[in-house]
Amino acid sequence: MPSEQPASQALYDQAPCGLLLTQGNGCIEQVNGTFCRWLGRERDTLVGLRFQNLLTMGGKIFSQTHWFPVLQMQGSVLEVKLDLLHADGRLVPMMLNAVRRQHDGVFYHELALFVAEERNQYERQLLEARQLAEELLQQQLAAQKELSLAQSRLRLAHAEAQIRATFAEQMIGIVSHDLRNPLSAIKMAADLLQRGPLDTRQSRVAGHISQSVDRAGRLIADLLDFTQARVGQGLTVNPQPIDLHAVTEHCVEELRLAFPDRQLVHRVMGEGACNADTDRLFQVIGNLVGNAFSYGDPQGIVTVTSAFDTKGSYLSVHNLGEVIAPERFEQLFEPLVRGVAHDTSRSVGLGLFIVREIMRAHLGDITVQSSAEHGTTFTARLPRVL
Repeated sequence: MPSEQPASQALYDQAPCGLLLTQGNGCIEQVNGTFCRWLGRERDTLVGLRFQNLLTMGGKIFSQTHWFPVLQMQGSVLEVKLDLLHADGRLVPMMLNAVRRQHDGVFYHELALFVAEERNQYERQLLEARQLAEELLQQQLAAQKELSLAQSRLRLAHAEAQIRATFAEQMIGIVSHDLRNPLSAIKMAADLLQRGPLDTRQSRVAGHISQSVDRAGRLIADLLDFTQARVGQGLTVNPQPIDLHAVTEHCVEELRLAFPDRQLVHRVMGEGACNADTDRLFQVIGNLVGNAFSYGDPQGIVTVTSAFDTKGSYLSVHNLGEVIAPERFEQLFEPLVRGVAHDTSRSVGLGLFIVREIMRAHLGDITVQSSAEHGTTFTARLPRVL
């Protein structure tokens, strides 16, 4: 090889990478100072030494089976990772690039090596991050699988509960419907008995029978409405143009007869057009007044208001008595819920639920307000007539 100039020699010797020139068999002929410093060896100890002797046993095998044959065949190799032995015995990870060149008819290997400590650390961190990501992915997949199984079990349980609930409600509807016939027969018999000559005791018993049949009939009607609302598509209504004040007055008169010992007042406000199902409005007023009598002040006045305002028409029932807590407002209109916790009445708690369903069928709504100062007012609002 031709001799190097001093400046070129300094550049070669202090290059930021290790530079070596080896014979074809790997014997080192030239080595720069950078490589010597990295391995903690003197130049004299490296010149004449085979490059393979600086490798670990695994590195020697890898060089003989992989990168050295590739270098022979292709004339170059790039970024081969190797561990070289430092003078103190520790391993120095390096990346090797090599070129096979011919000088004066002889083939030499020109090697350039870079310390790969940071790259090794980066690769280790990358591998650890990948392993962590795979573990997290497995955990997420397991969690998703558990969630999917839980959702499937929940859907199955919900479907089973729906089937049981629907069956129970259908049975209620069937039984309630079938009870109407024997009750009608009992009612007719009681009415016939009352028409005949009866003593005081017999007349009182016949009256009790008739009242009990009426109460059972109302209960059956509520159960049938409940079944239709829950199992079917909601209650059916047949809205027609009506005189809201007249219908309300008629209903109030009937309720006064049914509750002769209670004070019931009808108040009229405004005038206007109204479309509603008369029979269903009787149910709404009857249920709301019945609730007022059951839960309100026994000595207080219950006021039924039929009214028109800028928003349309509405019915309201007001009573004094125990206040309903605001947190119970939404629950009041659910089935089997009573107005107060200590209620001991025989009601099954369907009245307000049916009122809500009737108002929904009319495309209206039902609201409640309750305070110690103003009492309790249920307001059933009908939509504006266009």
